[in-house]
Amino acid sequence: MSQQFLYRALVSAKWLSETIKSPQAGQAVKILDASWYLPKMKRDPRQEFEERHIPGAAFFDIDLCSDRTSPYDHMLPSAEDFAEYVGKLGVGNDSHVIVYDASDQGLFSAPRVWWMFRAFGHHAVSLLDGGLKNWQREGYPLSSGKNRAVPVEFHASLDKSLVKTHEDIEENIESHRFQLVDARPSGRFRGTEAEPREGIEPGHIPGSLNIPFLDFLTEAAFEKTPEAICSLFQEKKIDLSKPLVATCGSGVTACHVALGAYLCGKPDVAVYDGAWVEWYMRARPGEVISEGKGKTL
Repeated sequence: MSQQFLYRALVSAKWLSETIKSPQAGQAVKILDASWYLPKMKRDPRQEFEERHIPGAAFFDIDLCSDRTSPYDHMLPSAEDFAEYVGKLGVGNDSHVIVYDASDQGLFSAPRVWWMFRAFGHHAVSLLDGGLKNWQREGYPLSSGKNRAVPVEFHASLDKSLVKTHEDIEENIESHRFQLVDARPSGRFRGTEAEPREGIEPGHIPGSLNIPFLDFLTEAAFEKTPEAICSLFQEKKIDLSKPLVATCGSGVTACHVALGAYLCGKPDVAVYDGAWVEWYMRARPGEVISEGKGKTL
């Protein structure tokens, strides 16, 4: 069995609550709050973390742990920068990392950090199913205050097969080497609903298909069953036996597609890191498919 399958992608609040009480198992587990929100949501994730978080958690800042030289949002950092950042959060190579966020959806940004750890060679990573929302709903305890992690050493190595570039996506328009799934809401994909970022019009990459990330979640804010997710891919004419790449607005909700495929037994879904923001900014007019304004010279 390959290493990817040694760790389940999802853990329950009950499992996490019992594990952090256990002296031995609790030491191996490192909990990260990876909350992140679009500016229009007017939420401050770090402040919210300091007000309430799962006991023992550290705050993972998606914008801080990124390539700060890139013109695009929260692009992957170098392996060295990732290793230094997570090491300071107390994550070692022997840690079982549990990631959650405090979104209303149950999981919103946390799958991005789940994917980042895997992209940097650390497969001992899981997501808290239902996020902080359901942890609170089920009555488990909360803590407050800043990060209190003890720094440790972490080694990272980028698995380039899990990351796609603008050039890869452009080449695929002609070659059709992989299927491309966009996780944005359908209005943004079709071009009829505004993008949340200034200067970026809605629409989609030629040949891409749309599965909005909320389609992977239940109304109660849990991940759907693998059976339901496999059916969803089939309905959308996605063949999980063939190469698959995920995209979205800026590389966050695309990771829901990677997670959904992982739960169906496909661990090799890559993410287009620059996503729609990079594509739109670099696109020629014919490379933006839209029912709305699209892109003109």
